[in-house]
Amino acid sequence: MDRAEFEHTIRTAGTVLNETEVLVIGSQAIHASTLNIPEIAERSMEGDFAAFDDPLERKADLLDGTVGEASMFHDMFGYYIQGVTRSTAVLPQGWKDRLIRYETPNTNGVVAWCLEVHDLWISKAIAWRSKDLAFCVALVEEDLVDTVTLARRLDKVRNLEPQQRSRVSELISSLSGSD
Repeated sequence: MDRAEFEHTIRTAGTVLNETEVLVIGSQAIHASTLNIPEIAERSMEGDFAAFDDPLERKADLLDGTVGEASMFHDMFGYYIQGVTRSTAVLPQGWKDRLIRYETPNTNGVVAWCLEVHDLWISKAIAWRSKDLAFCVALVEEDLVDTVTLARRLDKVRNLEPQQRSRVSELISSLSGSD
């Protein structure tokens, strides 16, 4: 998803939810941190958006049903919005304080609050899916994250299974020579 498509998804999410602020917790959050978007992020055709106030997950369902995968929006534009909740991603303590505001004239007054790149990296590494791991590697290879900061952020993740913490720590260590 390129920047214009990302901005379109922000406008659309705001319109569907009737909200002026949305949360971006997936790989497209990278748009708020850099103009140098890794190719792997541009290949992704989904934006993971959440509403800040969605305790019953109805807003996530609304996004999925209206502009999600296999919707008319998806068919028309070739990309879509995945409705998620704030609890979808496992994040380090303090992540809310590090959110990055993304707003341009092309977002039509809708503000996207995007995960800071190190918090994004940690959430993707914890998810441990092959596409997420490839994204993590790309961020390190393109010098968009610092492995020392990643290790510190991993230490701030609570309620993480020891084996998950260990494998993410090992991944950070294995990539630290790429810094």
